[in-house]
Amino acid sequence: MSETNARIQSIVETHDVVLFMKGTPLFPQCGFSSRAVAILEHLGVDFQSVDVLQDMEIRSGIKSFSDWPTIPQLYVKGEFIGGSDIMTEMFEDGELEQLMAEKQVARAD
Repeated sequence: MSETNARIQSIVETHDVVLFMKGTPLFPQCGFSSRAVAILEHLGVDFQSVDVLQDMEIRSGIKSFSDWPTIPQLYVKGEFIGGSDIMTEMFEDGELEQLMAEKQVARAD
C-alpha cells in the first residue's frame, strides 16, 4: 500500500463520516462540494472534511483509492458511499438518513 493510500485509509478509519471535498465546509470551492456539505449539515451528522485542494497527493490518491473519478467523495464508517450525485439521490430517497441511523453515526453538536 502506498503512503498516500495508507494516509487515506487512516483518515477513513478514524472518523465515522468523512467527506473528501474541494474547499472546506465553511468555504466550499465547487458546487458539488457545497451540495454535499449542505446534505450532511441537513442530516445533522458529525463529519470530518478533507480539503483535497490543500494536498495534491490526497487529491489524486483518493480517486484511485475509491476507484471513483470525481470529488467530493463520502465515506461512512469506512465504506465508500459515492459522490455528490449519489449523495443527492440517496438523500432525496431517505436512504442516506437511514444509512446514518443504521451505522449509528454521531450527531453534530
